[in-house]
Amino acid sequence: MAAPRSPARQLLARLLRRRLVLFALVALVVVVVAALFAPWLAPYAPGRMDIAHRLAAPAARHWLGSDEFGRDTLSRVLFGAQQSLLVGALVVVLATVLGTALGLLAGYVRRLDAPLMRLTDALMAFPDILLAIALMAGLGASMFNVVLALGIVYTPRVARIVRGAVLVLRELAFVEAAEALGAGDLRIMLVHLLPNLLSALIVQGTFIFGYAILTEAALSFLGTGVPPTTPTWGNMIATAQQYMGQADWLILVPGGAIVLVVLSLQVLGDGLRDALDPKLQRLL
Repeated sequence: MAAPRSPARQLLARLLRRRLVLFALVALVVVVVAALFAPWLAPYAPGRMDIAHRLAAPAARHWLGSDEFGRDTLSRVLFGAQQSLLVGALVVVLATVLGTALGLLAGYVRRLDAPLMRLTDALMAFPDILLAIALMAGLGASMFNVVLALGIVYTPRVARIVRGAVLVLRELAFVEAAEALGAGDLRIMLVHLLPNLLSALIVQGTFIFGYAILTEAALSFLGTGVPPTTPTWGNMIATAQQYMGQADWLILVPGGAIVLVVLSLQVLGDGLRDALDPKLQRLL
């Protein structure tokens, strides 16, 4: 008799049944591997100039062309992937930690529900990009400040989801049993409630990852994000806009990378949501 598969393997099997999710997962793995091994895969250093071949079209010397300073586009896209993925990952961690803390407190401690939710409502009243620009205007342009600003922007999304789930979970029998046994509020939140929120947090994390990459690119494009000297996909598009008619590859390559990663994250998030939803598991 075969041993039962672990929950992780069962989840992976349900995900891989959908070809679109499989394609998204493969695309993300390829991008992550390319970013991690950028120093070995890139044919040139990202800042290496070759003025004699500036704005060169894709050819054997520069597979994806070169920019206005003769810098290799492929090399800069690979190193830009490191920065963009790092920003997205750090924003997910920060927003998840802050949002989970706020959501747990608002959902379980009744007297904190109203003030914390009014705070999240105030933050969510602003469009993401406008709030991010306002925060960056006060913080200053740097990668750390971009992560901090975007983490604050996306914290209310996580807090809302966690709070809604906690409002349901706290009324269930296992929470009442923990309270009857004398468990404190902190133990109930961390030991009994938090593990039941992991699936929702994972799904939301994939969406926030994509939003963060897209918003970071927008901030860099507007000149309020990561400093222009750092090769990110948004900075590459910002500096290439004046050469659209002369060297369209300078925008198409980093823009295509952003589209590929963001769409793959959205598809993967949808797949995870469906695979982790007990009501939909019979349909997968």
